[in-house]
Amino acid sequence: MAVRVRSLNLRGIDYPLLLTVAVLIVVGLVMVYSASFGVEMATEGRPTTQYLVRQAEWAVLGGIALVVLALVDYRTWRRFSIPIMAAALGILVLLLVVRAGGDAESGQPTAQRWLLGNSVQPSEMVKLAVVIYIADWLASKGEKIRQLTYGMVPFAILLGIITGLIILQPNFSTAFLIVCTAVAMFFVAGADIRQLLIGGLVGGASLVALVRTSTYRWNRVVTFIEDPLRDPLGKGFQTVRAIYALQSGGLLGVGLGHSVQKMGALYAPHTDAIFAIIGEELGLVGTLAVMGLYVAFAYRGFRIAIRCADPFGSLIATGVTSWLILQALLHMAVVTATVPFTGITLPFVSFGGSSLVASMAAVGLLLSVSRGAAVAPAGGRGR
Repeated sequence: MAVRVRSLNLRGIDYPLLLTVAVLIVVGLVMVYSASFGVEMATEGRPTTQYLVRQAEWAVLGGIALVVLALVDYRTWRRFSIPIMAAALGILVLLLVVRAGGDAESGQPTAQRWLLGNSVQPSEMVKLAVVIYIADWLASKGEKIRQLTYGMVPFAILLGIITGLIILQPNFSTAFLIVCTAVAMFFVAGADIRQLLIGGLVGGASLVALVRTSTYRWNRVVTFIEDPLRDPLGKGFQTVRAIYALQSGGLLGVGLGHSVQKMGALYAPHTDAIFAIIGEELGLVGTLAVMGLYVAFAYRGFRIAIRCADPFGSLIATGVTSWLILQALLHMAVVTATVPFTGITLPFVSFGGSSLVASMAAVGLLLSVSRGAAVAPAGGRGR
């Protein structure tokens, strides 16, 4: 398999995008150290820099992946989109094979999302594989995706297989994120609005069915609807503590490293609740600054998509940008009690090697598209 590597000429590299990602990663390293520096580290006798060092190691690995994918011509991956997707599906099936049973009392199945112990979470890499494959599939259909039997139906079946395997892990938030990303790509590729409306109705009904038939998911929805504040020490504990962290931060925060909620009140403060710690320690100013970085990322990413004349490259840029921005929005929405609670990382910021490496690799792919757009006339196809 020959992989075409661009010359080391850095023309077309989107430096504002690269700088934005670098700042987010630095913010992430600082906040991971601050959020993980709590009483648990001292009482268990672990070094206070344990999570920081591990995150830094993953950041180096992610940096290598970013550079490699930025230098490799993004069009190379189109030739391998089917093997890439097949490998991703194979890994998801493998996870189901080694999956254990569930907790009969709580109704919540035991999650099997990791390989090699707790080192690698394959679903993070699956997101990138889905973006590459969907971009290739949509680009190859052209205007025919407007046809119901040629566009919408195969697209729905393909998406159903991918997300079905992820939901069985179970990992509902990742499946939801992949669906939203794929639909955004489908829309940009030029899908008919009626197709999207039909897909929205069917997808919405499927979403309700999946939530209603799962005890733990339904309990989260009920808690959200009934107001988590009614049960602050029970089902609403995590949500209430996240809100309290944001509230106590005020305008400027309580100071870096001085969070109270990370001391055992918030579950996984360095991963699923890190935005709450940012709000508590850095205040409203800190949270707005982080949100501003994601806005800048979205602007640069969609700008690359618009400037790329190649439909495949434009869809790649759309998919990567949509995935990372939607994931950031979902994380923030969970922390601010805008949606029912679910565990999901904040891209580039939360602790998590698989998430960080996958996100940085995706940025490398995005930068490769920006290099391609620099040597071709602007004006991508679709919306």
